[in-house]
Amino acid sequence: MKDQLMKMLEERKDEMIEIRRYLHEHPELSFHEEKTSLYIEEFYKGKDVEVQTNVGNGYGIIVTIKGGQPGKTIGLRADFDALPIVEETDVPFKSKNEGVMHACGHDGHTAYLLILADCLIQLKENIPGTIKIIHQHAEETPPGGAKSIVESGVLDDLDAVYGVHLFPTDPVGVVGYRSGHAMAGRTYFKLIIQGIGGHGSSPHLANDAIVAGAHFVTSVQTIISRRLDPFDVGVVTIGSFDGKGSFNVIKDSVTLEGDVRYMNSDTQEKIDKEVHRIAGGIETEFGVKCDLTYTSDYPPLYNDPEITAAVVASLESMNDPDIKDVIEFPMFSGSEDFSYYAEKFPGCFFYIGCKPKGVEKAYFNHNPKFDIDEDALLVAAKSVGQVVCSYYEIE
Repeated sequence: MKDQLMKMLEERKDEMIEIRRYLHEHPELSFHEEKTSLYIEEFYKGKDVEVQTNVGNGYGIIVTIKGGQPGKTIGLRADFDALPIVEETDVPFKSKNEGVMHACGHDGHTAYLLILADCLIQLKENIPGTIKIIHQHAEETPPGGAKSIVESGVLDDLDAVYGVHLFPTDPVGVVGYRSGHAMAGRTYFKLIIQGIGGHGSSPHLANDAIVAGAHFVTSVQTIISRRLDPFDVGVVTIGSFDGKGSFNVIKDSVTLEGDVRYMNSDTQEKIDKEVHRIAGGIETEFGVKCDLTYTSDYPPLYNDPEITAAVVASLESMNDPDIKDVIEFPMFSGSEDFSYYAEKFPGCFFYIGCKPKGVEKAYFNHNPKFDIDEDALLVAAKSVGQVVCSYYEIE
């Protein structure tokens, strides 16, 4: 079956590319992927599978492929939302939805998984178990789609879960992995500091919110340098400081927004505690009022070491000309809501090189010039197909 599956995928490579380009032309933002979900649903019409739509808090789709014999159940996940970015590529299949772009490769994720799923459906009598195809909405925008899909209970029978992501850091043929803590968790915060406005000539009659805000910006950076173990990974970023006003007016209030990144829950708790402590201290020190919104978005992504080791061993044994190298990636400070699946089920989320040919340095994900080498779609399909066959010990 394995050889047959790989041959089927090779024969349908052009179809993967065609699907990817169609989706790239018609991107939709998180929680608004109505037409994309209908496209996916239409793909499975007439096929011998169970299709559940509108799963979770949006347009999630679960496709259940029941094998010819009973056995374990695994999940394969791909996301399908796009980003609010104006595309700046020169491809002929450029986005037709102004201001919306598949700048993270989710069009490619969906294209490879649709074809892989269809091939597995055709070969399902040889599968000793059940495969659940997870077409997930809203990965890019918290609270995301993964958490709600997990909470819906439709995946409660999973024994393992897998996902991949296209990354242009490496050329096509390179598959990357990271065992254990692989990607960062993320928290969003907003701090509104309320002082007392006044005239710049009479600061003693006012209470300057900008001074208090500036002190907060400086203080939170000491969390990383003075409160964390030097071997722990943590980042605190102030991305917005809204204090614009007249040059001679003392601001009444300012609003700061930022995010926090961490690789494990212990670090998350330490930073959480310190941000709240500093905000409370600002109130006391400057006599202002601090309104802090602190919302954890996605948890750190943890790849099960045993599952990941099996994935690596499987890919290294492929002897396939399209899979040229399997390498260990460093921890990545970006976040991914696949972490919700991996939190509940043993899982592995790995990476597929897609660096466009002929470029020295590719534009990274979320860039308006982001593009991929579409040969990576076949690599993704073959890699995940190989993992499926190895999990079920299918030859």
